[in-house]
Amino acid sequence: MSRRYDSRTTIFSPEGRLYQVEYAMEAISHAGTALGVLASDGVVLAAEKKSTSKLLEPAKSSEKMYMIDEHVACAVAGITADANILINQARLHAQRHLYNYGEAQPVEQLVQRLCDEKQLYTQYGGLRPFGVSMLYAGWDKIHGFQLYQSDPSGNYNGWKATCIGANEKGANSLLKQEYKEASIPLSAALQLAIKVLTKTADATTLTPDKFDIATVTLVNGRVKYTQFNETESQALLDMAKAESASADA
Repeated sequence: MSRRYDSRTTIFSPEGRLYQVEYAMEAISHAGTALGVLASDGVVLAAEKKSTSKLLEPAKSSEKMYMIDEHVACAVAGITADANILINQARLHAQRHLYNYGEAQPVEQLVQRLCDEKQLYTQYGGLRPFGVSMLYAGWDKIHGFQLYQSDPSGNYNGWKATCIGANEKGANSLLKQEYKEASIPLSAALQLAIKVLTKTADATTLTPDKFDIATVTLVNGRVKYTQFNETESQALLDMAKAESASADA
């Protein structure tokens, strides 16, 4: 039945579904896991790095984490080429707002502008939806620290903790169990992110070269984006292992 209605993004099925948008979301479910955790004093972004071949030269910069502006960063899951287009658009929106108004663009406004563009690609013929979901972490003076997630349909939501990509259901289930308080400190958010990645990543053993992790914090009144190197990531793994061992004892 779906074959009659999935040739265009502009055709609804009798059940009210847009199959091409659903197919784009399915493509994302095969991508490496990316998750975000909102803390009282920052936001954590973490993502699994998938290597298709041992012969590939390691990327010079992260293909999962991007800085959009000084106060906003994002993690992506899906088609990297599509993500690059959206990241460039987001950076353009942020710089235009800064140029016009002399201040950083509010995080949700930036997310909404980008999602408006994503929605256009589901409404006009001859276009296909972007095959990428994104997690946005940022801070502004209106709402403080924020975490948003958007999908190919152009919908977005604010979250305390969420996951996109492969093993999304298992990761979100674990996040629901572990995120019990109204808010948690950044140190706890980091450990939660490592715990979820350890249990849901495709890799048998999680090592620093198989994931990226970054934080958005406020230091001396300025927003700071910090991407952890392999040594710092290994320290987080060691702490998580020690905590798990003490809990089992």
